[in-house]
Amino acid sequence: VLNPFYVFQLFSVCLWLAEEYIEYSVAIVLMSLLSIALTVYDLRKQSVKVHRLVQSHNSVLVKGSQSPGHKLSLLLWRPATPAPRRRFAVAHQQLLVGDESDQLLRAITCRAGVQTVESRHLVPGDLLVLEGGRLMLPCDAILIGGVCIVNEGMLTGESIPVTKTHLPRDDRQQPWRTSCEDDYRRHVLFCGTQVIQAKGGGKKPAKAVVLRTGFNTAKGDLVRSILYPKPMSFRLYRDAIRFLMFLIGTAGIGMVYTVCVFVLSGEVAGEVVKKALDVITIAVPPALPAALTTGIIYTQRRLKKKGIFCISPQRINMCGQLNLVCFDKTGTLTEDGLDLWELVLTDGHSFQSVCSFSPGSTVPWGPACAAMVTCHSLVLLEGKMQGDPLDLKMFEATHWKIVDSKDSEGQARELAHAVVVKPGPKAGQVPTRGLAILRQFPFSSALQRMSVVVQELGGDHHTFMKGAPERVAGFCHPESVPPDFASQLQLYAGRGFRVIGLAFKTFPVGMSTASLTREEVESDLTFLGFLIMENRLKRETRPVLEELMAARIRSVMVTGDNIQTAITVAREAGLILQDSRAILVEASAPQAGRPSASISWKLLEDSRADRRRGPKDLPTASGGGSRQFHFCMSGGSYEVITQSFGHLLPKLLLNGTVFARMSPAQKASLVEEFQKMDYFVGMCGDGANDCGALKVAHAGISLSEQEASVASPFTSRTPNVECVPELIRQGRAALVTSFCMFKYMALYSIIQYLGVLLLYWQLNSFGNYQFLFQDLAITTLIGMTMSLNGASPKLVPFRPAARLISPPLLLSVVLNILFSLALEVCGFLLVQQQLWYSPGDMFSACSPRNASHAGPPALTALSLGANGTGNGTAGRGEEESHRSYENTTTWLLSTIDCLLVAMVFSKGKPFRQPTRRNYVFVLVLAVQLAVCLFLLFASMDELYARMELVCTPLAWRIGLLVMLMVTFIVSFAVEKLVIENRALWRWLKRAFGYESSSAYQKLRRAVEEDPAWPPLGKMDFSDSVALFVGCQEAYANPVFESQEECQSGLDP
Repeated sequence: VLNPFYVFQLFSVCLWLAEEYIEYSVAIVLMSLLSIALTVYDLRKQSVKVHRLVQSHNSVLVKGSQSPGHKLSLLLWRPATPAPRRRFAVAHQQLLVGDESDQLLRAITCRAGVQTVESRHLVPGDLLVLEGGRLMLPCDAILIGGVCIVNEGMLTGESIPVTKTHLPRDDRQQPWRTSCEDDYRRHVLFCGTQVIQAKGGGKKPAKAVVLRTGFNTAKGDLVRSILYPKPMSFRLYRDAIRFLMFLIGTAGIGMVYTVCVFVLSGEVAGEVVKKALDVITIAVPPALPAALTTGIIYTQRRLKKKGIFCISPQRINMCGQLNLVCFDKTGTLTEDGLDLWELVLTDGHSFQSVCSFSPGSTVPWGPACAAMVTCHSLVLLEGKMQGDPLDLKMFEATHWKIVDSKDSEGQARELAHAVVVKPGPKAGQVPTRGLAILRQFPFSSALQRMSVVVQELGGDHHTFMKGAPERVAGFCHPESVPPDFASQLQLYAGRGFRVIGLAFKTFPVGMSTASLTREEVESDLTFLGFLIMENRLKRETRPVLEELMAARIRSVMVTGDNIQTAITVAREAGLILQDSRAILVEASAPQAGRPSASISWKLLEDSRADRRRGPKDLPTASGGGSRQFHFCMSGGSYEVITQSFGHLLPKLLLNGTVFARMSPAQKASLVEEFQKMDYFVGMCGDGANDCGALKVAHAGISLSEQEASVASPFTSRTPNVECVPELIRQGRAALVTSFCMFKYMALYSIIQYLGVLLLYWQLNSFGNYQFLFQDLAITTLIGMTMSLNGASPKLVPFRPAARLISPPLLLSVVLNILFSLALEVCGFLLVQQQLWYSPGDMFSACSPRNASHAGPPALTALSLGANGTGNGTAGRGEEESHRSYENTTTWLLSTIDCLLVAMVFSKGKPFRQPTRRNYVFVLVLAVQLAVCLFLLFASMDELYARMELVCTPLAWRIGLLVMLMVTFIVSFAVEKLVIENRALWRWLKRAFGYESSSAYQKLRRAVEEDPAWPPLGKMDFSDSVALFVGCQEAYANPVFESQEECQSGLDP
């Protein structure tokens, strides 16, 4: 409401009411209230959404799919006194869930000596005992006993259950975060996540210690980033302020002119002030905010019909300037799930294919089969297996099944809480009744592996491991790893397959495994082989990327997957063309004995194009081939380059296409680095670990409808990348619409401004109904309908102008102002040169013998005034004070000129649909033009008296129409042949030596002049150890990233 536009509108309305200009004042008030109401409604809608997201901070209220009457229990242990020896009191709190999530009944059961504490009173250090069914956590807590299955969809965007294990017990006197061997997040229950299942050890319940509450939690950090997002500046809005300053400056000149004219004519001071202030309201269009808001609302409606939802309407115009889009791989460019391809095992000397997966095939029994049925994080919930899609595919291929351990008879007590798997009817011959998973070390992105301790029912204990092949091989006996390990891994990864390494070992009979550490469990393994999985491209991916490439919009892959797999997928998707080269950039951090960081460039020779051409055929930047090579790097190399080779980073990003093994903070940092190079960056991801990058990008598009997507400005209901070109099309159309509205509003204001100043020379002006017709019947309707043009279905290979003060737009406005000035001045002067013109007789132009022209005697006397002068104001009624030949001529010319300007400025192709397809706008223009022509040629006394017009000869009216047609033809021709002539502007740029000032364009020109770039086959060293400046600048949520990972990065 305190926006300067609305403050100015309030000033204008007060002035108009003082001058009894009531009708348009009411219209402006209604439009402003509608605009404010829509804005407040949108803000309120987002506020309610955020409130629903954070309301669990205040109490342990369970929301979700629980049926009425479902009971949950949360036990809180808190020290009764701050004594050195910790004593605990117990509070038992039961929650009864009703039909409405916000209408919950709380029943508190008190015990003897128990302190009752609500969950909103939790503080760090409290001990929680988790029992019963589903529970929404109100805080961050560290699990110190038992195992929990948690849904972290609110934070990660993925509804896949995650297994949380308790903090390892050891005697080392170190902080828990640094002493834990595994990724510490595997032991933390985060606020806002849902505990689906909690199991303790033996008869003991699961326990957790409160770490953080309120906005200090992971959920609180996410909410804070939503409430206080990074400010995003767009040149259009800065130019809009400059545009208004120009109009205000123009109005200032008019005010000085008005004061001089009316003071010299002897007008009273009050009237002089009113007339001077009127000039401001004429020169600065009060309806501009409503017109721009209307255009954004129309675009939002079109996006919603396409299944794209927007929570930040200001970014819609930014989408029209996108020239680089970063894509996540898994779930975005490729399918969510993986298809099993082949099981390749080794005998210690070579690899051999054991099983090719096809419908109806079975996996032969052996250690590899046992690893596939046990080394996973699947859980059985309500009779249905849930977990990671990779684990699901792997387990389903074995035809085994997970059974409830409590339903197994004759089972030892130590297996009571174990996950038991048994062969199904189609599993083939298996020499065991089943396997029990005793201990689990879940998969970690930092460690890139997972392992389990398994016992055969009534048999031996085993360890199975799966993960990145190079990591798994590092834990195995060297003699069990074949010599051609690296070449085979390169072969499968180069073909785009997802390769999983498998290993195992058997424990001695009678050895207890309950107290073994992870290092002991994962040592001295035997390498089994590879599990080959195929991650297929979505069918929409390649056409979309080809469309973006044809539109000269750069595409970049940012993924956490293996770099070889990412490069192959990039080739299949068309990110790296067949005649292009992929250059692997590897950087290593300083190590003991090597104090300097190193960087090297390696040409990948595994593509079909590489086999056809030799290295000497690599196109160089100087030869125009800067787009023919693509840099590929891992997250670890990116981190080292950021720290030690900062001067090379922009040059690498200029042709960087594949970024693999990227952590969430590194993704956000990469987007910010692209923005520093003056790219307009879009980010498209499925919401899992992409929230940071989605937020910092100019346009973040989430393909996930989980709660985490609330951090993204745009959310697509369709889970594929087709939404990206659609959003760019709509953004371009919205941006062009904004420019059209600015240009039209500027011309409408200047046209009216010029007409009023001309009439002020004779102490005259437009009448209230004349103003009302121009403001309401013409401009308001045009402003509401001009924005209805839909987006063009084709993305053209150039973007619309980004600035209002760009030469074509500025020249268009200036030339049309000159055309309108010439039109009105000619009409104003020529009417005074006509033979029938008489300043004292408003009816001298029409035949005195025609009674209809003379009008009633009373009206004639009233019109002429006591002194018989048509242009004076003394002795005349207020409603007749504006009638004159100059007034009629100037008003008709300016009114119809507003319609002609709307026709000229209503852009269609290449960014919007043709104007003829905007049927409402065409109909409105046709009706308005018909009414104006009727006013021009009609001679109806009552109508002319109401509109304060006077009768003129037919020849003069035809002359006015000819003047208007000539102005329209000239304006339309200039707009088409000059303003929209891209070839002409390109020639002018070359003639004047103009070059783009964008940072990436300057860098590209510099690179093209460097024949030694890229330095293939070389290794460079940093002169000194750079200070760490990494990912603290980017948004990093504690649920995604630890400080240790942020500093070290992920190894490829």
